[in-house]
Amino acid sequence: MRLIFLHGPAASGKLTVARAIAARTGLPVFHNHLAVDAAAAVFPFGSDAFVRLREAWWLMMFEEAAMAGRSLIFTFAPEPSVAPDFPARAQALVERHGGTVDFIRLTVAPQEQEARIDAPSRRAFGKLRSLDLLRRLRPAFAACEAAMPAGPLDLDMTRTAPDAAARAIVDALGLEAAS
Repeated sequence: MRLIFLHGPAASGKLTVARAIAARTGLPVFHNHLAVDAAAAVFPFGSDAFVRLREAWWLMMFEEAAMAGRSLIFTFAPEPSVAPDFPARAQALVERHGGTVDFIRLTVAPQEQEARIDAPSRRAFGKLRSLDLLRRLRPAFAACEAAMPAGPLDLDMTRTAPDAAARAIVDALGLEAAS
């Protein structure tokens, strides 16, 4: 089992790149907002119950996939409501079941991030869309991102097309094309 752990700031293109990787490889995408939005439907973002449920769903998915030998792509935006040791615990859980985790960092220049933050594609999920909130939270987001484990690839998505990023990831990880 292989967990491709795409991470980066809001509006860096994580879901778009994940979908492009999926199109090339046939791997499923476990978008972090599937758990975020489910927990936020009942509990306020960042509340204790929200944080517990979100993390439990993420970790249960990783464990079930690892036990089944089912590789997947996960999108993740490091931010202060996530426990700092979450990536390490996720990696340990996957490895305990014989899997591997590839941390792939996506970055984006601040001016490009600001141009993308309220894009129509971001409205489908409960994604951050407020420019003012982004600017206020950017230092905390950057600190959380800096604490992420190193991986085999960092991609600047400022001017990189999602399909080119997917191709680079597939090549770097030696992933097989979908039949």
